[in-house]
Amino acid sequence: MHRVLLTTVALIASATVAAVAADLPRAMPAKAPAYVPVGYNWTGFYVGINGGYAWGSSNWGGLVGRADPSGGLVGGTVGYNWQAPGSPWVFGLEGDIDWADIKGSFVNVNCPLGCQTKLDWQATARGRIGYAWDRIMPYVTGGAAFGDIKASQGGFTGVSDTRAGWTAGAGIEGAIAGNLTAKLEYLHVDLGHVGCGVLACALPTNVNFHADEVRAGLNYRF
Repeated sequence: MHRVLLTTVALIASATVAAVAADLPRAMPAKAPAYVPVGYNWTGFYVGINGGYAWGSSNWGGLVGRADPSGGLVGGTVGYNWQAPGSPWVFGLEGDIDWADIKGSFVNVNCPLGCQTKLDWQATARGRIGYAWDRIMPYVTGGAAFGDIKASQGGFTGVSDTRAGWTAGAGIEGAIAGNLTAKLEYLHVDLGHVGCGVLACALPTNVNFHADEVRAGLNYRF
């Protein structure tokens, strides 16, 4: 009798525990940590290509005339960016050298056979300051510009001289795929002037050159 009673009590207790356990809420599955995207970092060296179009003016002081040179340019780029840790500010140095075909001419009573100003090549060495919104970076830029100004007059030898000047502008660059970035920029270039003496020109004159340029570029970042 005692054995039957104990067995009955044990069965009732087991059933009670099972019922209580079935009513307990199940533990929620652990959530994976939230994904925090890593922002694009602009720090590093890069090389690239660039090309565009220029238009400007060239005054021939002694001949009271002005040429309006225009044309294309294409070349290579090298640079370095440094982005301050945890900051959107990007500081960089950039240099480029371009083949150019920028030229313009005029005819007047002092230059009846035509006077021409031409630029065969151009180079710049500039600083850049950008503000990055992740993969997009607008920037301002400025520094030194170099180029070979050729001033020629019909019937005379003309002059060719490499000049140093200045450049300034702004642009926007964006990461497009992998290590590639693309940019679009505007530059104003002023190369000063060259002197054309009496043996090179009909009348002694100074010939200046300045231009506005719109260029596109494609860079590979290391």
